[in-house]
Parts: sequence; C-alpha cells; structure tokens
Amino acid sequence: MLALLASVALALPAGAQSVLRVKPSSDVRVMDPHLGSDSMARNMGYMVYDTLFAVDADLRVRPQMVESWTSEEAGRVWRFRLREGLVFHDGAPVTSADVVASLRRWAQNDGLGQQLIARGAVFEAASPRDFSLTLNTPWGMVLEALGKPGAPVPFIMPERLAQTPASRAVTETIGSGPFRFVASEWRAGDRLVFARHAGYQPRAEAPSGLAGSKTPRFDRVEWMILPDQQTALDALRQGMIDIAEDIPADLLAVLRRDRNIVIANQDSLGVAQQIRLNTTQPPFDNPLLRRALLEAVDGREFLAAVTTDPSQGRVCNSWYACSSPWHTEAGWPRPNLERARQLVRDSGYDGTPAVLLNAAENTNINAFTLVADQLLRSIGIRTDVQAMDWATVVARRQSREPVGRGGWSIFISGPGGLDMMEPVSHLGLRSNCERAWFGWPCDAEIERLRAAFADGQDEAAKREIAARIQARALETVPYVPIGVQYQLRAHRANLDGLLSPPAPVYWNVQRR
Repeated sequence: MLALLASVALALPAGAQSVLRVKPSSDVRVMDPHLGSDSMARNMGYMVYDTLFAVDADLRVRPQMVESWTSEEAGRVWRFRLREGLVFHDGAPVTSADVVASLRRWAQNDGLGQQLIARGAVFEAASPRDFSLTLNTPWGMVLEALGKPGAPVPFIMPERLAQTPASRAVTETIGSGPFRFVASEWRAGDRLVFARHAGYQPRAEAPSGLAGSKTPRFDRVEWMILPDQQTALDALRQGMIDIAEDIPADLLAVLRRDRNIVIANQDSLGVAQQIRLNTTQPPFDNPLLRRALLEAVDGREFLAAVTTDPSQGRVCNSWYACSSPWHTEAGWPRPNLERARQLVRDSGYDGTPAVLLNAAENTNINAFTLVADQLLRSIGIRTDVQAMDWATVVARRQSREPVGRGGWSIFISGPGGLDMMEPVSHLGLRSNCERAWFGWPCDAEIERLRAAFADGQDEAAKREIAARIQARALETVPYVPIGVQYQLRAHRANLDGLLSPPAPVYWNVQRR
C-alpha cells in the first residue's frame, strides 16, 4: 500500500502546472468509445471528445458543437451548422467531413444509431461547417440520438480515424474536447493523463449536466488507477488525490468523520445493476434457465450485501429504470426459489457450469457476484466464479466461445440509468442478435416493438408498446435486473464546480 501511495506522490509534473488527481471507478481497457457500452471508455471519451448535442441537468437536449439546425419535411431532412473555431488536438480544424464519418461509424454500434440506419440515414457534408441528415421516413428522436449521453456516445473524431471499421479500435485518441489525452504518459493499470486543450472554445452558456460551458480550469487531470479501496481512501485523506469515484458503503463512515472530505452522489439517476447473461452459450442459451434465475432473484438481498442505507439503492422490478416515465411492474414475478428449482428441473439442465466473471476489486460487483453464485447453486445450477479486474471483464465478455474454451455465462454490471429509460436506446433490452449488448439476446418480436415505439407519436400508444416489450422480455429474459444503485463520489472539500451529470466529468472544477 505504501508503494502505491508513493507512486501517487511521485506523479507530480514539473513546473507550476495545476493538477487534479482522480481515482476513477476502474481502469480504462477500451480506448475507443465508439466500440461498445463500456462506461469507462465513455467517461474517458467525455474528457477528450466533444459532441454535437448534449443533455443538461434536466436531461433536455442542448446544442454543443452545433451552432444552429433546421428540420424539414416533417422531420425527414435535417440540416446542421457547426460552431466556428472548433479544432482537434492535433491542430486540424473540425469539419463536417469529420462529423459525417464519425456519425456513420458510431451508428453501427449504437441502438439509436441502428434505428437511424434502419430508416435509411444518409449523412452528407455540404460545406466545411454544414452537414445534413436525410431519412426515408420522419423520425422524432433525431436530436435524442445525436445528443445521447450513454455509451456508445456519438463523439466526433477526425475523419481519418473515423474511417476505421466500426469493429476495430482506432489507433489514436484524438478529439476536440476540453482535454487532450497524453499518450506518452499513459501507463496501463497505473494512470491516464489529460492536459488542457489550449484550442478549446467553450460555449457561452453556464455549465449544466453535460451541456453548456466546458471550461478546463486545471492544466492536467490525472486518473490514478488504485484498485485497493483502502489505499484510495488513504490517498484521498492525505491529499495525494483530490477525488475518489465509486466509494463503497463500508468506507463511508470513516470519510464522513473527516471535515476535509465531501461525499455526494455522482449523478441523480444511479446505475442499473444487473446480471447479464450469455444467451448464446450453455447453460443460459436455455430460456427456462434464464427464467429460473429471474424467478429466484430478490434485488433486496443483493443490495443488502453492499449497504443497509435505503437511500443508496432501490429495487425497480421492471426492465425500465425506477425514474423512467415508462416504468411498469406489470407481470413481474415475486421471488420464488421453489418455482426456480422446478424450472431448472424442467429445462433438462445437463450440469454445464455457469462461469461468473467477477471484477473482484469492485466492492459492489464482488458482493453481487458472490450473492449470485450462492443463489445459482441453491436452485441447482453449478458455478465457476473467476476473479479478475474490471478491465479484464471488459475484454473477456467479448468472447463468444463456450465456457470450456474461455467463454463466460454471467457478468454483473451497472450501466447508467439513462441507458435503461426507454425501449429504443435501452442497452439491456436490445435483442438484435450479434449487434446487441454482450450476451447477444436475439428476438425479432422485441426488435419489432422497439421500432414501433420509436415511430410512435401518441404517448398512450407508446406506453402500451412499452408494456408489451416488458411482457415479451419476461419470456425471453435478456438479463436479470438487480436494482438501481446510487454511486457515491468523495472529494477534497477545497474543490468547487463539480457537476453531477450522467457521467463523471471534470471540466469547470477548480481548487479554492
């Protein structure tokens, strides 16, 4: 532990640069934020890249890189104009060609982007600052798609990088956001360094959520990778780091006694903790086994494993986040272990072990995984819990191999609540087979209903469609919800300007 703390202390840059040191929730293994749903890739992306639109503190879509836009032909044709003075970290100006290439690439991996593609989306550059989007049919969620805050975010990167196939990572991390990634100082498993982007021109509006002014007030922001939570706590209390994300509940009492430390929610929506199932490989390619786990899970038992404070989490009993306007508990089964055991027997389960990927350094995931392990064994499913760090989980969950050849059956994750609010962008419900989130659920009926929801104009009709999606997903079980949990962030009391949007960001932060 002392060696780790010493490495933090020795990370001071030369000269009089101002430095903000952050212990992020985890390390960053995926450096390309277009590739998928990893929250750490998204968080890194917000440091480096900018977006055309962004959501404010009230989740309203606001312009960011865009100066103005118009909609024609009842929403079939959209025209956009970029702000003046946008420049990438390599000095090249941001042009509409960069935007078009970035959007085409992002859309291939994102749920809303795929809806755009299904509607014949054609992005075209008209001039260096002007571009258009043309659809076969009008669609009412264009701005929501271009301003979505959840991973993968439609970040804008240089055209030469955005021409990289959507299935392959870009080779450089270059954006036009408030900070630039200092690749020469990146040490995987140790630290990531971001430096102020001197060419960044913030918007004039006040900062709100992910929108408005993004003003970098520190010369450098350093993400210190400290997997041991006690080490991170000691570093925070001694002033070696300024901010620690995702503080486990069992350390809160010590921090609250320190008047130099402030504790607050990282965001107001929380994360949708869930048991993600690999639906393509035994044992959970069998829908009866997926249903058995759904029948067995009591989210209250999982949350109780990490906190006894009801303000830090709640059970939703729905595919939609607790705060979603489409939230419904219709048809949700009450936990019933005997019913779950009977489903296992009815399934013809052959004893194939369920491999659980356990990000053991994450207090919450570790606790949830151990509860899931015990629960699975109690209903008659063999298990194999494999401990690793979160970055390894992120890499391993991409495997489609059987469990005997390095595959997996379960990982536990908490995507942001915004990713679980409505059917179209819903990360967990997407059931478009190989293009779905890890676990790759495949169901044509859910996909048909998601498309119908996106096309719907009447709220009552959309509510009915959302309920039908809930009913269908109770049959297919793409994953098993645990509940919404509110992540806590601790920081030194001498910091001002911290925002609490759906992703942790560190522009506008300053030290008193």
